[in-house]
This record gives sequence, C-alpha cells and structure tokens, in this order.
Amino acid sequence: MHTATRPVGARGGAVGYGPNLQSFAVHLMVVHFIPAHRCVQLLQSLTGAAPSVGFVHGMLHRAAGLLAEVDKRIRTLITQAYAVCCDETPLRVGSRTPKPGRKKAEKYLLVACTELYTHYLLGDRDLATFKAFVLADPAGSVIVHDRYQNYDSAELGELTHQLCCQHLLRDLDGAAEIYPDAHWPTQIADALRGLIHHANLTRDAGRDAIDEQTKNALIKRLRDGVLVGLSDTTSHGNRPGERKARLLLEVLRDREPDVLRFAHDLKVPPTSNQAERDLRPSTVQQNISGRLTSEKRTTDRYRIRGYLSTAVKHGHNRTRECLWVP
Repeated sequence: MHTATRPVGARGGAVGYGPNLQSFAVHLMVVHFIPAHRCVQLLQSLTGAAPSVGFVHGMLHRAAGLLAEVDKRIRTLITQAYAVCCDETPLRVGSRTPKPGRKKAEKYLLVACTELYTHYLLGDRDLATFKAFVLADPAGSVIVHDRYQNYDSAELGELTHQLCCQHLLRDLDGAAEIYPDAHWPTQIADALRGLIHHANLTRDAGRDAIDEQTKNALIKRLRDGVLVGLSDTTSHGNRPGERKARLLLEVLRDREPDVLRFAHDLKVPPTSNQAERDLRPSTVQQNISGRLTSEKRTTDRYRIRGYLSTAVKHGHNRTRECLWVP
C-alpha cells in the first residue's frame, strides 16, 4: 500500500541493509574477529535483522574496495619513512590440504609499519612475496627486521638494515642456557640493553646523540664479549643450540653497523616491536575464529585492519572509524 524511500546508503535490490548494520558487521569481523555465522546471530539478537552469511562475509570485500586508494597511499607513505619496522607470521588460510612440496597448509602475513602507518600483505615467506612488499620501493629507509634471510637478498637492492635487538637479546638468552658457565652472553646482552636504555633516555631528553664516552664504553664492552664468545666457540660441538650461538656471535662481529645503527642515529628504533604489536591481532584472530577459508577475503580483512591501525595511530577512535556516522 505504501512504499518508503530507500534510506541513504542502503544497497539496491529486493532487500537493502543500511550503512550502520553493514559497517557493524565489518566491525565485528575485523576488530573483534567474530566469524561470519556468529556475526549473523549477533546481529539478529541485537537488531532483529537476519542478513545472510554470504551478505555479511561479502561486506569485507565491499569495505576493502572503498579503501583501495587509501591502502596504496599508506604503502607509499611507509616507503618514504625514515625507518620501517617489518615482521612476518604464519597464518592459517584457505584449504587444509598443503600445496605440493609444502608441509603445512598456511600462508604468511607480512607487516611494514611505522609509528603512524600500518600496511599488511598476505603471501608466502618467499622472495616473490618480499619483492611485492614495500621492501622493493623504500626511499632510503632503514629496515628494522628479525634477520630473516630474505631481507638480505640482492634482488631487493641495497637496503639499510637495523637488526632487531629484541631478537638478538632472545638469542643471547638462549646462548646463556647453552653455555651456563660463560660470562660473555650476559656481558653482550647487558651492553646492548645499556645502549638501548641510554638511547631512550637521550631521545626523551630531546638530545640528538648519546654521550660519546658512555656509548663508546658500552660498545667496547659488547665487542669484548663478542671476541671472548668467538674464542670459546671456535670448536663448538653438536649440541642443540651451539651452532646457533656461534652464528649469532658472527652476526654481532660482522654486522656491527647493522646491530648498533640505533646507537648512532636516534631516529632509528632498536627493535621491530612495533611490527610485532601490529601482527599480534592476527594471532588473537587465529585463537578465536581459527582458519580463514578465503585468501581473497583475508586480503580484504587486513586491508581494512591496516586502515584502522593507521587511524588509531593518528589518534582516532577505532570503533568510530569502523562504524558509519551520519
């Protein structure tokens, strides 16, 4: 008898859901990791509307489509940053059957980020994925990473590195367990922590450089510990961890500029902790909702996630950014 005008923002078709319900569905799936079936149940309980599972899941693609240009801009801004933190983590996506030649049915989620921007890429832990990542286009950025071999590939060009000191400290803790009577693992770790501490204090005080005498004393202590460790492990055995400890010492000796870049340039962070924090939601999602069935929708999911992470870093409210506000 009476036909109302379709609300602004409602999709065309026989049934249209308004932008509030659409954006709330995206909010539940991306921010709170609610699976699509449970999202439908929750929407029905709260609003009385019962959209199909396909509609709810499809909202990821529609929302990500609106953010395509934003995602490109975020990526570009990251490539122009002075220092970029990078990390990668396995993600259970797609078929449960591993592809030929692989042991596990999983992909890898890569993140490149700064204090203001976050960009994700779903792929593999191979060189092809790394070449499609922001590492192929950095404008002289310092890349802070965990020493994974692909970061040193010649195919990525000449990158400027800062090896994550948090990973180095974890490996030094492991070396201390392998060589419990040796003093050098603790000496190196204490010197490295001391440099990080003084870099933070100097930065907080608004100064440009660590006091030279303090810095040189800590660097000498670190070098002396490395030399002692190399001497102790010249003929290391085959116990688990011994070869890893030797390789760690060789990295500290041969790549000292990449280990201590943060101590000479306070604009460079000593760790890739920012990247680890930006990857942590993916671990939470796996624990809550398990395997993600579609690689395409997972790519959409993390495009939205990258936008929301960037918005939060700029001081915006995540919920307000995700929900439509008239």
